[in-house]
Amino acid sequence: MEGDCLSCMKYLMFIFNFFIFLGGACLLGVGIWVIVDPTGFREIVAANPLLFTGAYIMLAMGVMLFLLGFLGCCGAVRENKCLLLFFFMFILLIFLAELSAAILAFIFRENLTREFFTKELKKHYHGNNETDVFSSTWNSIMITFSCCGVNGPEDFETALHFRHHHSDDVVPEACCQRELQTRDGAFVSKEDCLMGKDMYQNRQGCYTVILNSFETYVYLAGALAIGVLAIELFAMIFAMCLFRGIQ
Repeated sequence: MEGDCLSCMKYLMFIFNFFIFLGGACLLGVGIWVIVDPTGFREIVAANPLLFTGAYIMLAMGVMLFLLGFLGCCGAVRENKCLLLFFFMFILLIFLAELSAAILAFIFRENLTREFFTKELKKHYHGNNETDVFSSTWNSIMITFSCCGVNGPEDFETALHFRHHHSDDVVPEACCQRELQTRDGAFVSKEDCLMGKDMYQNRQGCYTVILNSFETYVYLAGALAIGVLAIELFAMIFAMCLFRGIQ
């Protein structure tokens, strides 16, 4: 009877670690996509240091879970106590790190609000200055997503640096409509746009556009994170039970 329970525990341990292995592969894939994706998400992440750091943390967690899932599967199949103990200690550290990251994300959630981005844009945006990382990042976002400012073109009415360097322009070039929404795309009418004619401008704010574009992915990432935490917790329980059952 004890042998049957141990065998059942071993297979359950293998199954849970296989899911950890898959979860790590998913996080690794998402992390790589966020960092190298050429369609605009990279620029959004770069616009906020907290998000930029989070992308690399996600990548690192993906690698660790990928390797630990493989390690746990090997420990369960071979019934190796050293591998199981090593697996338990490391997955416990990862679990605590992920829990800490979730708490920090909740504490600093105000850094992702519309008001925060609006304040930062008005304070740091210089216009068409490609040597300024903040400005060039925002230009990339506005061109890629066909949007203007955080809330709309009115954000640039009180943008101090932009008004100082472009006093004659109502909006930056990045807000102007293009025949093809890329940096090399031809303007529909650049002069009319900069003069403030609405029909030649992208009027919708970037916050709403980006939120609508990635809302599904945010919920998916949250659900995936909760699932990974639950699987890790069960895997730790099975690892200790299997460790104690092996002679």
